Amino acid sequence: MAQAGQEKDLLTKIGEVSVQVLGILSLLLVIVWSVHFRGGLAWSIENKGLIFNWHPILMVTAFVFLASEGVLAYRLFPGTHQLKKAIHLTVQLVALIIAAVGITAAFRFHNESKPPIDNLYSLHSWFGVTTYSLFALQWLGGCYTFWYPGAAPPTRSWFLPYHASLGIFIYILALTTASQGILEKLTFLQSGGAIGRRSTETILANCLGLVIFALGGVVLALAPRPKPRGPDPDLPEYRPLE
Repeated sequence: MAQAGQEKDLLTKIGEVSVQVLGILSLLLVIVWSVHFRGGLAWSIENKGLIFNWHPILMVTAFVFLASEGVLAYRLFPGTHQLKKAIHLTVQLVALIIAAVGITAAFRFHNESKPPIDNLYSLHSWFGVTTYSLFALQWLGGCYTFWYPGAAPPTRSWFLPYHASLGIFIYILALTTASQGILEKLTFLQSGGAIGRRSTETILANCLGLVIFALGGVVLALAPRPKPRGPDPDLPEYRPLE
């Protein structure tokens, strides 16, 4: 029994380290893609493509790297339950702010291009707007219910499993949207003859997609689910999905 517990602890530690490694790797890959292969970054320049390059970097930072940290905040960070809750809320809020700038970069690229490019016409953009909207509503609901002003204990007890389940759904939606964005960008580049189907850039972008989904798989395996304990549902016992 003790050996089984030790093996489980070891697998958990490996999973936690893997989350950090895969998260950082996803950031490195998207930065290399945008800076090295797509020409760099800018916020005000004639080459509007350099403005767009902020979009993938910021969205991966927000909804892949930070969202993963937020989902596992109660597991990854030491401290009291209240401290972990504060970290969870803060990380998700920072993700929302960064994502807002990333979305702005995409709209600026579309609107300032000559001729302008239509907005919100693709499935990727629809998924993106849906993901951001749900993420924001989820954050507001969680903040109001569990932080300030804080709902009554029966309300917290009722809302907790829905909050956790919806959070996992939004996280999966974010990873799906990121994958769609990679595919859409590669399709535009390949159909326009800018890159080949087996070019180094294509391989790197495909590897980015694989890393994102590997990260998602590990996060979902480690993701806590609430099991209310005692009279206060705001002090849940967190355990990994089985």
